[in-house]
Amino acid sequence: MTTLNPTCMRTLALAAAAALAVGTVLVSHPDSATATTTTSVQAAKHKHADPLVFGHRGASGYRPEHTLAAYALAIEQGADFIEPDVVSTKDGVLVARHENEISGTTDVAAHPEFAGRKTTKIIDGKALTGWFTEDFTLAELKTLRAKERIPGDRPANTAYDGLFQIPTFEEVLTLVERKEAETGRTIGVAPETKHPTYFDSIGLSLEEPLAKSLKRHGLGGKRAAAVIQSFEVSNLKDLNRMVDTKLVQLVDFGGAPYDQVVAGTGVTNDYLVTDKGLRSIKRYADQVAPYKYYFIPRTADNTLGEPTDLAPRAERVGLPTVIWTMRAENKNLPVECRKGTDPIAIGDLACEVGAYLDAGVDAFFTDQPDLGVAARDAWLANR
Repeated sequence: MTTLNPTCMRTLALAAAAALAVGTVLVSHPDSATATTTTSVQAAKHKHADPLVFGHRGASGYRPEHTLAAYALAIEQGADFIEPDVVSTKDGVLVARHENEISGTTDVAAHPEFAGRKTTKIIDGKALTGWFTEDFTLAELKTLRAKERIPGDRPANTAYDGLFQIPTFEEVLTLVERKEAETGRTIGVAPETKHPTYFDSIGLSLEEPLAKSLKRHGLGGKRAAAVIQSFEVSNLKDLNRMVDTKLVQLVDFGGAPYDQVVAGTGVTNDYLVTDKGLRSIKRYADQVAPYKYYFIPRTADNTLGEPTDLAPRAERVGLPTVIWTMRAENKNLPVECRKGTDPIAIGDLACEVGAYLDAGVDAFFTDQPDLGVAARDAWLANR
């Protein structure tokens, strides 16, 4: 594949505004040819397509994560993509949960009929105690209700505890289709496979049902409004043979992909962001999503450090870059972007987002899509 320079990539993305060109990660809102948005006008003015905003687990800053309500709100707030993490039930159905251990995100502990399901398992080399999706049928999981995972940080979200079911991946895709019909927008979906090596080990592979669902909904092609993410390497290589959907290599900060640990390859996350590592990713994936500190580290004083050269190096290889996760609470922001002293008060998210966009990243995940979209638009307006 010919590698395009940044200007060419952005120009092509603008020209393809009517068809979501997720292959370059950089796209304008894919409305009709006559429809306009503030950001698409800004993109044309600045010769730069909009950096994409991903609703991280939906609008998880405002609703319990991985619920249809969180995804719907993210869409309403203008997110270009929503992100459902997928795990499996006992009967092989993909559901949206950040982890297969669900005591922190559901009311399962309050169900006496499931008390005997509490157990301890080794997941990716770590002992976890709780209740696990793979020990429940879908029908059983549907009797549970979601709750806020971090109530101390987001007390307002607890008002929604007990209101929403655990959605299946199919239900998420159906929601997206309905919202596309209502809004006239193309809305991207970015499923992440969680613990694929573990699920393979218990005979509940995530890749095959994920590929089937994407194909069934017309999302199995290179130009589909979808990307598939994973922190592991081998399952992305498997998916590369199953679907043409764009693939994204997630890269944690330090450590190593668990499948590489199991295989004893010696491949670490730090290696994946070297030039050689990026070239290896390009052989099976289309984008790279390292943790944000790889692009701008924090100093000892928790301020933003100097940007690294990772974004331009990835771009030279032909890998657009996505970062995670932009969270608006003061405690999650660098010092210079905070407002006041309350750690859970909302700070200046645009301050942090702008710094990373200046560093050359192409897209970002955020828990507050409305603030992320506003930050992206402000950055474009100031260019």
